[in-house]
Amino acid sequence: MKLDDLMKQTSGWLKGTGPHSEIVFSSRVRLARNLEKVIFSNWANKDQLEHALMMIEPKLKALEQIKNNGLYLKMSDVSSIDKQLLVERHLISRELVAKVQSKAVVISNDETVSIMLNEEDHLRIQVLLPGFALDDCWKKSEQIDSVLEKQLSFAFSVKWGYLTACPTNTGTGIRASVMLHLPALVLTKQINRVIQAVVKLGLTVRGLFGEGTEAAGNFFQISNQVSLGRSEDEIIDNIKRIINQIIEYEHNARNALSTKNKSSVDDQVWRSYGILKNAHIISSSEAIELLSNVRLGIDMGLIKGLTREVVNELFILTQPAHLQKLEKKTFNSQQRDTKRAELIRSKIT
Repeated sequence: MKLDDLMKQTSGWLKGTGPHSEIVFSSRVRLARNLEKVIFSNWANKDQLEHALMMIEPKLKALEQIKNNGLYLKMSDVSSIDKQLLVERHLISRELVAKVQSKAVVISNDETVSIMLNEEDHLRIQVLLPGFALDDCWKKSEQIDSVLEKQLSFAFSVKWGYLTACPTNTGTGIRASVMLHLPALVLTKQINRVIQAVVKLGLTVRGLFGEGTEAAGNFFQISNQVSLGRSEDEIIDNIKRIINQIIEYEHNARNALSTKNKSSVDDQVWRSYGILKNAHIISSSEAIELLSNVRLGIDMGLIKGLTREVVNELFILTQPAHLQKLEKKTFNSQQRDTKRAELIRSKIT
């Protein structure tokens, strides 16, 4: 597989399938690992980073998920637009592209597995699946971790667990997260109370594109804050318990909207659909908000003939790097707004 092939397919985690996919956009498990007796990436010099890369690279290329038509990229060989494309597809972090020397990523052909090399830690193993699938994410990431641990010696302390660059990852090294679409809780003005409760329970809330981003399009990414002092199963089970409660709240809010505010919801959904179907200029932020309303309309059975998968994919395809890759041109912001509207009109029928 080549990097440009990503544009020819829908990411596996955007399929709009899996448990509770009407509310849960995706689930992710990420494991942080470092090599034993090798300087952590943030403090390593060029030679030390290259040494870590040489140790890890052949092991990753031999993984079952990668050797079958997977993708290996050295970040120094990737163009600026392609780096942004990978960030938009949730395959790498912004930190990985900040300084690209001696950094790399491997990606499975369905984009559900990506492993970053020499980011904050030597290894960041990520499994990303559609719907509420934390157990499957953990199972797949654990399998990859077990294979690699037989071939590489990871930095580990009997007292502290896996040693990581950031103290919040020390212990199990696991960060489990769920991306939720919660428009009804936003419309009924219950979302702030829910977020406050989640934070008090020791979880973190971020936006659609992860750390440092706001909850655009009514998307909220909820993850564990620390990984020390609990087992992986305990962390996963705790998040699942809280997410199940949020799913129930969102269902109740949607039911309340459909019975008490049906005309208002119908109007918001169909206005959004009409704008997306007919607009000739549209910004990224407006597109995300309108697509969120249309997705709610699909999930509540108001809109027929348009699938959740198409809308999910549009959240990503309408981002700046994707628009420019589709057209194979560099655009200014006004040109992107025009191309974004054109793309949406072609998909929303």
